[in-house]
Amino acid sequence: MSRQTPKASEPKKVSCDLFTLTYGSLVAQLIKDYDNAEEVNKQLDRMGYNIGLRLVEDFLAKTNSGRCHDMKETADKIQSAFKMYLGISPSVANWSAANDEFSLLIDNNPLTEYVELPDHLAQLKYSNLLMGVIRGALEMVQIEVQVWFVQDSLKGDSTTELRIKFIRKLEDALPAGED
Repeated sequence: MSRQTPKASEPKKVSCDLFTLTYGSLVAQLIKDYDNAEEVNKQLDRMGYNIGLRLVEDFLAKTNSGRCHDMKETADKIQSAFKMYLGISPSVANWSAANDEFSLLIDNNPLTEYVELPDHLAQLKYSNLLMGVIRGALEMVQIEVQVWFVQDSLKGDSTTELRIKFIRKLEDALPAGED
C-alpha cells in the first residue's frame, strides 16, 4: 500500500482540533480549580487578554497591516484574524447608528465543537477567552473596547454573537519618568 500525502488543508484542521481539545482540557481544569463559573469566566477572560496582547504583534507582522482609521476597518481586521488563527470567518453585522459598535456572528465556533455544558454550569461563558483576546489585541493598538456575549450556541442559540463597542482611543503613554 502506498502512503497518501496529506492535503494542504489537513495540517490546519489537525492543529485546530488539537487546539479545541486542549482548550476543553484547560476549561475543565479551571472548573476543578475554582469554586464557581463566574471565577472561571474571569480567568478565561484574563488568559484571552494576555494572549491578545501577544497575538496582535504576530498578526501585524504576518499581514503588514497599517493603523485602522475607523471601526469598520477594525472589524475587517478582526475578521481576518479569526480566519488566520481559528480558520473561521465570522460575519460582521448589526452596526450601531454611530458606527462604533458591531456584532461578530460565529456560526461554527471551533472552541465549542465537542462541548456540551451541564446544567450546573449554565453561567459559564465557555468561549470567554475570545472576548479577552479581542480586548487585549485592540488595546495593544490603542483601542479600548467592551466585548460581551449576546448569544451563545452552547446555550441553545442558533449562533454565537459577540458584541464589540468602541470606548475610546488610548493615548500613547510613556512610562513614568520618561519623556
